[in-house]
Amino acid sequence: MGKKAFIFPGQGSQYVGMAKDLFENSVEAKEMIKTAEEAIGVSLSHLMFNGPEEFLKQTDITQPAIFVHSVVLASLIRTIEPDMAAGHSLGEYSALVSAKSLQFYEAVKLVHTRGKAMLNAGIEQPGTMAAIVGLMPEKLEGICNEASFKGIVQCANFNSPGQIVISGSIDGVRAAMEICKREGAKLVKELVVSGAFHSPLMSSAKETLKIKLDATPFYDGKIPVYTNVTAQPVKDKNQIKEFLFEQLSKPVRWEETIINMINDGADEFYEIGPGKVLQGLGKRINPDVKIFGIDKYSDVERFL
Repeated sequence: MGKKAFIFPGQGSQYVGMAKDLFENSVEAKEMIKTAEEAIGVSLSHLMFNGPEEFLKQTDITQPAIFVHSVVLASLIRTIEPDMAAGHSLGEYSALVSAKSLQFYEAVKLVHTRGKAMLNAGIEQPGTMAAIVGLMPEKLEGICNEASFKGIVQCANFNSPGQIVISGSIDGVRAAMEICKREGAKLVKELVVSGAFHSPLMSSAKETLKIKLDATPFYDGKIPVYTNVTAQPVKDKNQIKEFLFEQLSKPVRWEETIINMINDGADEFYEIGPGKVLQGLGKRINPDVKIFGIDKYSDVERFL
């Protein structure tokens, strides 16, 4: 018998109008969104439903918006019981709520703190990120080492075969981009981001996050969550907390995570949250795997 895996998207999946149909069609969704707004003191629903897009793209808004959308959906499809979970960067917090390692009310405050801390770190130590397509991980890690004389640069997201994101100082990333072009990368594209996420330039955000992590109650997981830092399953509450701290400056090992989940028996994946980013990555990692997207209320109805 195959296993079911819940996977949760991270930053970049937001869109204006997200979760509006959930709010309008479900009393539970409405109450959860209002609870989140009360917890963080932000009129999240107005920004999610109406935008403007540039506000919704701000890290301190984006993160709780995607988190709330994802966790509301997971709550509405209780008829599906996952055997394991994972989330891409921010999505790891949604996965931990689905695993009962974090309570929703505490988690949304934690996510909001994380978003604000990452935004501030990007202001204090400006950086950038770039998507690189068509180079092997070992090759790209070597290029980052070569370019590091210009400034900090490292691999930040190992997303799928041949698709990796690098992160670091503006000079370091741009030097690496030039080398990637010379080395025959199929695509080299700088991303529009507010900071060098998953790089050492997030060090001040880590310190802020640690204070909030230490003040937040964690519980041993009911199901394993495959962490970004190791791509391995974890249920122990103390390990979970440590990996969330490390995650801000370490790469997201997403390709490895999905492969490990498949090797551990997952044959049905459900991307729960806005957008289809993880469905696309999943198909590139293993074209044979079944992946369903749950984003709209109409998707929820299919599984009720």
